[in-house]
Amino acid sequence: MAFFALSRKRPLALLSSTELSAEYDRLMTENEQLRHAVSSHALIDQAIGAVVVLGQIAPEEAWRALRDVSQRTNTKLRTVAEHILDYARSGTLPEPERIELAKAIDRYRRCAQLGEDPTTDR
Repeated sequence: MAFFALSRKRPLALLSSTELSAEYDRLMTENEQLRHAVSSHALIDQAIGAVVVLGQIAPEEAWRALRDVSQRTNTKLRTVAEHILDYARSGTLPEPERIELAKAIDRYRRCAQLGEDPTTDR
């Protein structure tokens, strides 16, 4: 039995049941990856909000601070975001991340006060 289905390589191509099954598996994997991405995005947005409150900085600077902590501690951004949210709830944050977060908040707060661009090296 054959089915018509949309394929990335052959739009409206006649697919065998094997090809249809493979396409289904691919779509299920893609769907799961998209769910994970949306979940990660929400988590990161929440962590940005926590850094805005904790550091009294703008959301753009909070995003940069999270990114800086991630890069400087060699920790995935999602993991840093999870740690920041745990920190906001319980007051514990891994020391390397705590140190880098304090530096980043100070850097972005100081640059905002002086009207400087925090992305330029001094």
